[in-house]
Amino acid sequence: MEYKVKFYRNSKNNKSPVSDYLDALSEKDRSKILKYIEFLKINKGYLDEPYSKHIKGKIRELRVDFSKNRHRVFYFIFVKRTIVLLHCFLKKTKKTPNKEIIKAQNNYIDVLNNHKLYEQ
Repeated sequence: MEYKVKFYRNSKNNKSPVSDYLDALSEKDRSKILKYIEFLKINKGYLDEPYSKHIKGKIRELRVDFSKNRHRVFYFIFVKRTIVLLHCFLKKTKKTPNKEIIKAQNNYIDVLNNHKLYEQ
């Protein structure tokens, strides 16, 4: 059975921060990230470093380095082989900023509280 990829949607305003992030990128950057997401899907949500890294709890980050840009996509593996993309950002520092991890954690909690939206 194949894994699915779903984009997190805020339960209050139905916005998807990952979709919004991708839409704002250049075509080259967006294509590279989407290719990595497809690679993640094929590999059942688990890639070795340097492509993916555990962050906290069930949250992992997909690491997409392209040119001078270091994009990060937080995700977790949900029930029924579903990879939920929680949050994206452009990494500019050596250490992952705590505020970005907190955003991903809040989105993760929102998914758990509204899990029926992601189980189809």
